[in-house]
Order: sequence, then C-alpha cells, then structure tokens
Amino acid sequence: MRRVITGALIGLALTCALATLGLAGPARSLGIQILEDKVGRYEKVEMEIRVDGRYDNPFDPDVVDVIVSLKSPDGRQITLPAFYCQPYERRRLGQSRNGANWYYPVGMGTWKARFAPMQTGTYLATATLRDRAGAVQSDSVRFDCVPSSNKGFLRASREDPRYLEFTTGGRFFPIGQNLAFIGEGQYVNLTKAEEIFGKLGANGANFLRIWTCCKDWAMAIEARKSAWDRSWQRNAPIEPCPAASSSNGDEPLRRCVRIGGNGKGFVTVSPSHPVALRPGTRYALSGRFMAKGPTALRVNLGRNSWELPCGAAGQSEWRRFSQEFVTAENEFRFGRTTLSLVGSGTVWLGELSLKEVPDGPELLWEADVNRPVRGFYNQLDCFMLDEIVEAARSNGIYLMLCVLTRDLYMASLSDDKSVEYDRAIRDAEKFMRYAVGRWGYSTHVAAWEYFNEMNPSLPTDRFYAELGEYLERIDVYHHLRTTSTWAPSARDCRLGSLDIAQLHHYMRPETKEEFKDEVAVVLDQAKFLRTHAPDKPALIGEFGLATPKWGLSDYMKQDKESVHFHNSLWASAFAGVSGTAMFWWWDQLDRQNAYGHYRPLAAFFADVSLSGLHAMHDSAADGSYRWLGYTGKDRAYLWIADTQATWWNQVVDEKQPAQIEGAIVTIQGLDLGDYRVEWWGTYEGKIIRTDKVSLAEGSLQISVPSFQSDIACKVSKVSN
Repeated sequence: MRRVITGALIGLALTCALATLGLAGPARSLGIQILEDKVGRYEKVEMEIRVDGRYDNPFDPDVVDVIVSLKSPDGRQITLPAFYCQPYERRRLGQSRNGANWYYPVGMGTWKARFAPMQTGTYLATATLRDRAGAVQSDSVRFDCVPSSNKGFLRASREDPRYLEFTTGGRFFPIGQNLAFIGEGQYVNLTKAEEIFGKLGANGANFLRIWTCCKDWAMAIEARKSAWDRSWQRNAPIEPCPAASSSNGDEPLRRCVRIGGNGKGFVTVSPSHPVALRPGTRYALSGRFMAKGPTALRVNLGRNSWELPCGAAGQSEWRRFSQEFVTAENEFRFGRTTLSLVGSGTVWLGELSLKEVPDGPELLWEADVNRPVRGFYNQLDCFMLDEIVEAARSNGIYLMLCVLTRDLYMASLSDDKSVEYDRAIRDAEKFMRYAVGRWGYSTHVAAWEYFNEMNPSLPTDRFYAELGEYLERIDVYHHLRTTSTWAPSARDCRLGSLDIAQLHHYMRPETKEEFKDEVAVVLDQAKFLRTHAPDKPALIGEFGLATPKWGLSDYMKQDKESVHFHNSLWASAFAGVSGTAMFWWWDQLDRQNAYGHYRPLAAFFADVSLSGLHAMHDSAADGSYRWLGYTGKDRAYLWIADTQATWWNQVVDEKQPAQIEGAIVTIQGLDLGDYRVEWWGTYEGKIIRTDKVSLAEGSLQISVPSFQSDIACKVSKVSN
C-alpha cells in the first residue's frame, strides 16, 4: 500500500535565492511516500521523497541535506540519510544467460530513503530538507514492523569477539571468495554475477568480497569514468578552455576537449559504460565548440553524419549546436561516434550532451570533463549495486563491499596535518553517508571495506578514526568496518576503528619453497593475523596462486581438479581466522566450475560453534600427516591432511597421494569422559564413520580411518 503525505514550507525564502538554487519556485513542499506500510523485522522499507527543487550537486549534503527522522516503537529517535538516485530500466540483450545488459534511465531522478526496522511495532517517519534557503519538512507517515525470519546484521560475537554472529545471536562463519570486477566489459557482467551468486548459494558459500572502486574498467561508484580515455591510457586532449573574443551570455567553460592543433584531427567518443538507446526514438546530440582555422566540424554517429560550419575566418567565439536523429527499430546502443576537423586548425569542444527529445535525462555524462571526480556518484553503477545487493539477499550471501577508490584518496593522505587530508576525510564521509543511505539497510551488507590495498606506510590512523566516528553517528545499523593494504599491516590489524583485521597473500614462485605448500602458507598468514589481532574477526581477504608479477598463474589453469583451492579452503577454515581464505581468480574458478568445493565445508560447519575454542596444529612424528583445528574442554574440530598431498606434488609433479593407514591424532585439554567422533569426507561433505572413545586421563588419542589426501572430524562429549 502507498501512503502519500505532503508537508508545508517551514520559513520563508526570497524568490531570487530560490532561483539561484535552481528550484522550481519561491514556495516549496516536501512529500514522503511509504511504498509498503507493513514490513518484516530487518527487511527493507523504502520511502520516496518528493523534492520540488533541483540541485547542481544533489550528492553533497553541504548543498542539500535530506534526512528522514523516525520515531521507533519505544519512542527513540532515529535519523536516516536520504539519497538522490536515478532509476533505471534493465533488459538483457541476447539469449545467453550472461547476455549483455541494457540500462536505460527512467525519469529525471528522485530522492529515496531506505530503512531496516530493528524493532517490531509502529514507526513514524518524517522527511526534512535543508539547503541555503532554509528548511522544509513533510508531515509524518506511519508503517508497521512485524516479526520475520531475518537474522539481522553481522557483528563480532559477544561471546567470542574473534568470530562473527548475527544481531539475533546466530553464529556466522564466512565461506566464500572475491567477485571484485563486475561490469559489461568484464568476464562477469551483472547477469553473470547473478548466475554465480546462485551457484555459490546452492553450494553453501555465504560470503563475497565485491569492489565498487574499479575506476573505469568495472563497477566504480566514485571514479573518473570518461568518454575520452581510460585510466590505463590517459592521453585525451583535455585542457583549459581558451577565451572567446565575444560573449553570448553563456557561462565560460573551465576545461574542454581539443581537436587538432598539435594533436590528432579527430576524437572518438567512447564511454566506459555502453550507452543505451531506445529503438525508434528521437535524440539530440548537442554541445558547444570554438574553432580556429577549419571550415567545419564533422560529426559521425553510427549511420548519421553532419557537418557543423565553423563560422567566418578569424572569429573566436563559442557556438552551440544540436543535431537530432531517430534510432532504428533494432538500435539499442549509442554507436561509435567521431568528431573530426574539415580542413586544418583547432577546435575546442565542450558540454557534449545526448538526451532523448524533448527533455530526457543526460545519457552522455561521461563526456563532461568538468564533472568533479570525488563527490560525484555515478548512478548506473549505483543501480548495479542495488541489483547485486538484492541478488545477495536472494541467495543467502553476505557482502564485504570495498567502497572507496583508493587512487582518488591516496595522494591526499600523505600528511595528516594538511588541508588535503582534511578534505579527504570530509569527502569520504560524504561518500559513506550516501552508501549508508542507499545500501546500509541491507542485512546482507556485512562490512564496509574502505580501500583495496592502501599504501600501509601512509598515516591513515586519523582517517580511519574520524571516518569511524562519523559512521558511529550516521550508520544506525553499525556495520563492521575494515580495510586492506598492499603489504600486511600490523598497525591496521590493531586499530580499534577497524572491526575486521585483513591481509592479502598470493602463493608465487619465488626463492622460498613455501609457495608449494598451501597449508603452511595459510598457517603463516593466520599466525600474523592472530598475533596482531587476537581479539577481533580476522580474514585473509585475497588469496590464490599467482605469477611473480601478480598475474593469473598457469599452475592454476593446470590444476583442473582445483587441488590448491580445496586444500586452502579447508586449511584456512581450521587455521584460527574467522572464515575461509577468499580466492581472487573468480573467472578461473568459474571456468573450472569449482563451486562444488564449498558444499562439503559448508555442511561440516553448519552446526559448528568456535566460540571459546583455541586453534592448534600438530603433525605425526614422521611428518607424514598433520592436523589443525580447534579444541576446547568438551569438543574439538580437526582437519587431517597428508603432508605430501600438496597442490605442487599433485599438479606439477603429478604424484598421486597414497592411502594413509593407521594414523593417530592427539587432542590436548579435553575434559575426562566419553566422546563421539564423527569422521567426515571432505569431498563428500557427509559423515563416513562414527566412533565412540573414552578419555580416562591425559590427552585423547583417536585412530584415524584410512584416508587419501585429507579427512575431517568432529569430537563432542557425550552427556551421561
């Protein structure tokens, strides 16, 4: 059910002030709509907010600040940041399951707020807008929160802060990987991502690390996405605009694109995002240009071509142009577009725009060379993230979102006493405010990861502390916070403002021999994390086989049975960190359909609680096998592995592991009494044998069934 409430203007503002702000008129009103008046606990309630003004930068709360105030059932006041968004229509082009996606903006943008109520009962919601002209407030609207099966948000466990649990108290052990680059030019586009989510969920995986900071090769909410060049080849002729000899009343341009002069006599318009068009629809391509020398500017857009006269020789003035065209009945994309000189000389081009006639939204926003990089959140990637969060919910997967584009901030963080450092904090706060407003409602957003692999030598402590304090105020759900560095950072692991310690590691062929033994590598990384973060969740956020220069290893391609993947998953799950190592090479895992390796591990851990247990590892006297896992006073969980069954021995040396017979493992610290031992096949994901043993004194020794490669067990005390 939809309820619509419209409120009155609070205060009075001058007409000229409103005109300066770009608002519709001297009187304003604010409306709020609740799309559903009944919602489950921890589920999404969405509110649409009607704002009758338009702003040059609706993402900046210093320009326009829209919030929703909620009165909870127990009388507490909750404040939510609202957010501006551009809705999109999405279609899949092509018959394949990973066919290209088509995204087309619907309308001219709107304001929304999203909320996940954490308490059952009736809520009262009121919207408020503040700008330079004053404040306006809506009337209030009600909605009811009812019980649901949603477990809530993820937290550090109250019983054992090394591990994770839900708000409602249920344990959570992350089992998953990276799926960092999602974009139409990537192996994984949005449709493919949704397919992978389904495969992961069906096999028991529950955790993904997703980037929203890929610059211009994939999803990046705050990044320089340009129609003129790419981040790996910044060679576009963008420069300060020359002054015109006459003025026609237009605002002067700050920067523009140069064609000709000392460079090429043409430029190609090539947005990083494919621009969707509607078939059989009229569009206008427009802009401004100034010429010196050539007789015309030629525009080639797909099957359309125009020549724009440059004016009389010697004139230096900006000229506006607008050319309309109608798309063909099967034309869904903005085609290759080239602007070139007729004759020699120089043309300066600005404000290139593509809109549906008569008044559609801007489609060629990547052509704007005066658009700010920090503080502009591109709406297509935001829409994609909306879809990804929904896919996570549908498939029982929790997301660690890597949100800030590192290279937009890194240079500003070199001096923590500088103005640039202060500005970086403020810009990051604005970004996180938007993220909280748009995606914070989702219980499937497990954590905010500020940066991917920040320089660990920079003085980032103040940045994380102040950004953390800001989130404490505005993120009413208190999402976990983390970051990563390009080398292990003991300092970041210890920081109280970061809730999850994290490191990244790749097994690379170097001088050390350890890269041949994935179990030893995992144990070494876990040791670092637990040394510097003994009392908080800790994750190996990236892991895998790589070349010395960090590329995809040919050994991984050679490992068609994913031996290294299987061993690393089980080893990391039993090494004392808070979840499995998260593999990076998602495209290769998908090609090998390796998802089935998650199912046995997920089945084993389905009823396992690690709270209060301590991690341990040991090996046989002759070194033929080893075991690692967790022990307490009344239970233990172990993984036993043949030391010769490493990925190197099996994949490179092609040595098949022998059957291990007569193995015995010793478990320290158990209380005296009778115990049940469940033996699990690590490829079958089920119990293959059950034993009963008694401990009368000392340590418990258990006989391991004959196994090849590896086996796992659960040891639990039997109640008398």
